[in-house]
Amino acid sequence: MPTKQTSQWEFDGLFEGAGTEEKEPDQPCEAPPSPKVWTVEALTRQIRQLLESRFRTVRVSGEVSNLRWQSSGHCYFSLKDAGAQLSCVLFRGEKVSFRDQIAQGVRLILSGDVSVYMPRGQYQMIVRGIELDGIGSLQMAFERLKAKLQEEGLFDASRKRALCRYPETIGLVTSVSGAALRDVMHVLRRRHPGLKVLLADCRVQGQGASSDIARSIDRLNRWHASQPSGKGLDMILLTRGGGSLEDLWAFNEEGVARAIASSTIPMISAIGHEIDFTISDFVADVRAATPSAAAEMISEGAVSARQRMLDLGQRMRVWLESAHDQAGERLYQLARRLDQRHPRRVLESHWQQLDEWQADLSLSVTHALERRHERVLAMANMLRALHPVKRVQTREQQLQHVSTQWQRWIRQHCFQLDERLKNLGNSLHLLGPRETLARGYSITTDAETGQVLSRLDQLKKGMTLSTMLSDGSFESTTNPGDLGP
Repeated sequence: MPTKQTSQWEFDGLFEGAGTEEKEPDQPCEAPPSPKVWTVEALTRQIRQLLESRFRTVRVSGEVSNLRWQSSGHCYFSLKDAGAQLSCVLFRGEKVSFRDQIAQGVRLILSGDVSVYMPRGQYQMIVRGIELDGIGSLQMAFERLKAKLQEEGLFDASRKRALCRYPETIGLVTSVSGAALRDVMHVLRRRHPGLKVLLADCRVQGQGASSDIARSIDRLNRWHASQPSGKGLDMILLTRGGGSLEDLWAFNEEGVARAIASSTIPMISAIGHEIDFTISDFVADVRAATPSAAAEMISEGAVSARQRMLDLGQRMRVWLESAHDQAGERLYQLARRLDQRHPRRVLESHWQQLDEWQADLSLSVTHALERRHERVLAMANMLRALHPVKRVQTREQQLQHVSTQWQRWIRQHCFQLDERLKNLGNSLHLLGPRETLARGYSITTDAETGQVLSRLDQLKKGMTLSTMLSDGSFESTTNPGDLGP
């Protein structure tokens, strides 16, 4: 019979009595033995031993996620793909390349040992080596040289030199047949036509290009050293157009980097397009994104100088026109400042400030004492209010208060009704005939008919009138001349 193939994840050997044995039909059935009871620690330790012995050193590729750098220097992260993820740890003392390349979302190839972290029962990978996944040998060589030169300090900001603001003569290291030369010269003729350019022709691609570039840089430095002081080169521009990593590789060679670092003349590196970075960009004093950008950087001083000259005349005219107004305003301000700094004003300000501080201090102390006193009273009132007798008294007072309010309202309502009746009686009394006569009025009637006369056309000649006053009456007779027209 073929033997059963065992899997790397089979742990049958860990458990006693886990297998089954065939019994003879005529033998009596016996109770199966009880399986061994493991502790969590013992089982986890046994699993760790199996993993560590089976997966001594493995290489795993995946994408970095859940990245955590601890203050201790240890790095914890997960390596994942579409189907699973693996916990990883890189300890501080582990000497590995590309440690600084560990970042969220980066694809890596990790080498290391598989183990189990006992406190959490979690299997993980102890990282011993790191490779960048999906990058060719050129990129790896680029990273190695970059790390080497950085460790030597060739990229340090302290060794970077400032460029000349107003250059008169520059060196240009590039191919005479390249597009970069045309782009640079087009910008320089337009922005800085008086600039002298010393071209050092060299190959910028292919076998031997890096040696050509290094020799051109050295040749320009030797020419500069042979010139009188102030007559040499102000800077060197190293440039070429865009291309693939292989096309630009000459600028990633160590010989070119050493030549740039040993140059006594400040250097600009403008290699490829904006997204392209080469070793020469890191070693040079200044990096420009493109050849045209480097030319604009070189000519920026001349352009700004011309613009400043144009602006100077306008600024002088504006200044002269406003000088008189500014002088008058300044004189006014000086007079105000002199008045404000008079010793009397300073003393008055200090006195007022002292008074405010004293008032604030007194007020703060008073408020503090009042708040404490109010708090004590409030707490005492709360204690008294919670006493049963006090609550009964409060209810009695509330009932008494309600009864008193009702009695007061009834008395007040009755008083208001009585006052209203009195006011109505007085009004009626004042409107009576006697009171009207007492105010100076009189009532005139026809003595014969008793008709009240209120208009002049009711009078007749020789009519006997009876006039009633407040204290009596009298009679009179109308004359013909007394009547109106």
